[in-house]
Amino acid sequence: MRIPIIMDCDPGHDDAIALLMAFASDKLDVRGVTVVGGNQTLEKNTLNTLKVLSFAGIKTRVAPGASKPLMRKLIVAPEVHGESGLDGPILPEPTYGVCGLSAVELMVDIIKNSKEKITLVPTGPLTNIAMLFMTHPEVKDKIERISLMGGSAVGGNWTPAAEFNILVDPEAADIVFNSGIPITMCGLDVTHKAQIYSEDIERIRAMGGKVAVMVAELMDFFALFHWRFGFKGSPLHDPCAVAWLIDSSLITTEHCRVDIETEGEFTTGATVADLRPMKRFNCNADVALDIDRERFIDLLCELLQKYD
Repeated sequence: MRIPIIMDCDPGHDDAIALLMAFASDKLDVRGVTVVGGNQTLEKNTLNTLKVLSFAGIKTRVAPGASKPLMRKLIVAPEVHGESGLDGPILPEPTYGVCGLSAVELMVDIIKNSKEKITLVPTGPLTNIAMLFMTHPEVKDKIERISLMGGSAVGGNWTPAAEFNILVDPEAADIVFNSGIPITMCGLDVTHKAQIYSEDIERIRAMGGKVAVMVAELMDFFALFHWRFGFKGSPLHDPCAVAWLIDSSLITTEHCRVDIETEGEFTTGATVADLRPMKRFNCNADVALDIDRERFIDLLCELLQKYD
């Protein structure tokens, strides 16, 4: 049976690829897409979501959610994703718009009307998910799992201690990680190993379909930022949260306790993962630590071939 999921995202180059992978997989059933402010403003992220889905010929319900974190000002990342949030390829205007519901309303509608439990796949700040749990705690019983991109067991990328998605809204992350719902955390420990190299980009471009070429152009721009900092390739952060659902054997995880730092002077947004073998109690997350990069890229290419 296909896994019913809701994608919650802030496209974002790697979010766009995660969306394309999820919709192409015959193991996943994407029931809807919600959008949050993160890599860029909510308005830009929503437009990017609609553009990518329209370009790929995907019609689904899309709902914008939180434009800012629960208690903080929004941090955006134009250095990484450009002023549009999706710089690189020139995408036409979307062929359809948002569904008329808010992100929380759409999630509640999907969850309450589903016969099966729903898996949430957040690839941006966790504001929408936290708002769902705060306003509709009754839906928790109908959520199977959360497979998210965020955090890190060791070090950060936006600060020395914090990964971007968690740093943007640590209070929301704290709510989600203490929700009691099983969590798979695909953080920097694994996503920095899930790199796409120049030869992989050319392999995708050579497929020739318009979606594959668009993805290659996205990666051309994405690589410019990462090359500046010595990366051999570009980490495909958000697709890891989708890849784990499609084939969990790709990714090695450890079951442990993760807490969110919300008040530290230098460590706000840190995901404190207790990986000590003698202290495995009150575990709340499966933390991803390694990935079979070659098989991961093969999966990406296999799914992109399904378009056009």
